[in-house]
Amino acid sequence: MKQTISARQFEEAYDICGAAVYRLAMIYLGRHADAEDVTQEVFLRLLYRAPNFADEAHQKRWLLQVAANLCRDQLRGFWRKRVTELKDTLPTAAPEEREALSAVANLPDTYRLPIHLYYYEGYSVAEIAEILKLSQSAVKMRLKRGREFLKIELEGAT
Repeated sequence: MKQTISARQFEEAYDICGAAVYRLAMIYLGRHADAEDVTQEVFLRLLYRAPNFADEAHQKRWLLQVAANLCRDQLRGFWRKRVTELKDTLPTAAPEEREALSAVANLPDTYRLPIHLYYYEGYSVAEIAEILKLSQSAVKMRLKRGREFLKIELEGAT
């Protein structure tokens, strides 16, 4: 059953989950404009298509699952391949953080999102499995292999 949320509930959801949705989209898509588009679409779906949530954690998982699905759809899209990327001029993080984020962003698609959700968003293996619609053993294996890729890349950079 769909719920209707108030403007206050919408703002609270955005304040609590907006950054996490944006970070997930950014990790997945790699472009600020695309991440902003996905974030906007996720919150429009919250406003018009949201189910009844058991609690705040359930709502956040739903938002991240919608974001992951939208990112996958966008990566499959025809126009994605025809866009020219512009150079970003936004302030950057500390060099150590940039190196780690760059290493995560350079992971193969299969490992990037589980690593991000586990280490940056703090989700458990079970929650990641639910968000990405995978088995828990598949998530564990992707985390293991992703860590192996990160270790190789980060050790090679030093």
